[in-house]
Amino acid sequence: MDKLTQYRQLIKQILLEQTRIPYAYGDITIETVFDTQNDRYMLTDVGWDRTGRVYGVVAHVDIINSKFWIQRDGTEESLPVMLVNQGVPKEDIIVAYRTPTERELMGFAIA
Repeated sequence: MDKLTQYRQLIKQILLEQTRIPYAYGDITIETVFDTQNDRYMLTDVGWDRTGRVYGVVAHVDIINSKFWIQRDGTEESLPVMLVNQGVPKEDIIVAYRTPTERELMGFAIA
């Protein structure tokens, strides 16, 4: 299996696992959005809690040039850690919501 196919399967697996973690309050569903044609993968919250409507992007990952670009990470266990734990080298992970300097200090790819 080529690297891109492997990465596509891996990010879908990780995000689907996150949908199994229930919220402690409210009537909130965690949904995945997979755009495999453009390699965009998202985790969203949809529902209601005691303050009103809940909708937001929890996580957003793009695969660009066979690298994970983590655009947003609101997961409890960080996506970069989950990817590394699954064997993805740090040079294939760009923590895009951090500055290039911060990425380098964290040991991840700059771009």
